[in-house]
Amino acid sequence: MMIEKQAHIQLDSSINVQKAILVGDPARVDKVGALMDNVQPLAYNREFKSIKGSYQGEEILVISTGIGAPSAAIAMEELHNIGITTVIRVGSCGAMQKSIPLGALIIATGTVRDDGLSSKYVPPIYPAIPDADLLQLAKKHYPEGYFGITRAHDGFYMDSNEAIEQEWSQYGVLGGDMETSIIFVLGTLRKMKALSILNNVVLYRADLSTGVNHLVSGENIVTQGERASIQLALTILTEQED
Repeated sequence: MMIEKQAHIQLDSSINVQKAILVGDPARVDKVGALMDNVQPLAYNREFKSIKGSYQGEEILVISTGIGAPSAAIAMEELHNIGITTVIRVGSCGAMQKSIPLGALIIATGTVRDDGLSSKYVPPIYPAIPDADLLQLAKKHYPEGYFGITRAHDGFYMDSNEAIEQEWSQYGVLGGDMETSIIFVLGTLRKMKALSILNNVVLYRADLSTGVNHLVSGENIVTQGERASIQLALTILTEQED
C-alpha cells in the first residue's frame, strides 16, 4: 500500500528504501552522497534535506534532521511511516573525557536521556540503547572507536553547562550530542534498528565554537573523522541483513 507524502520530510513510500543515514547538518547530506553511486535528490523542506543513492549495490536514504531531539523525532516518526527499518545517525559531538582526541569516533552503547522530549514518550528510567546487531558490526569494522555511554542534551549555552558536563564526565560518559537519545528510544518503540556514530569535534573542556568552526570550514583531523564516520555507516548498512 502506498503511504502518502509525510508533512515534514516530504517523502512517501515510493522511495522504496529501508535503510537510512541521519545527519544533523543539511550540508553533510552531500558529503555522504559524494561516496555513493546513482545519487538522486529527493526533497528539501525546512531542516530536512534528503537524497537517495546506492553503495555497493545497497539502496540507502540520506536525510538531515536539524539540531536537537524534536526535529530528530519528527524525522524518525515520518521515516517509520514510509517504511524505513534501519537508521544510523552520523553526527558530531563534544568529548567528555580528556583521553578522546579530535576526529575520534564515539559509538554509543547507551545514552543518558538528558533531553526534554524522550520523557514524553517513556518514563525516565526507560533505557536508550542501540540495536545490538548494528553495534556488533561497528565493533567489527571500527575496533579503534570509543565505545561507551554518551549523553544527549538540549543546549550548549546554559550557565550551568560546564558543571553539568563535569559531573557526567565523572560517571564515565564519553561524549555529548543532542539527538542520540530520542533516536534510540524511538528506534526501540517503532521497531527500527538504530545506531549512533559521533565524530568528536570538541576536546573535553575546550572551546565549543573553535571545534564546530573547524568542522564547518573543513579543517584537517576533524574532517577526517567526519569522513570516517560516514564510511563506517555505509559499510555497516551494506553488510547488515535486511
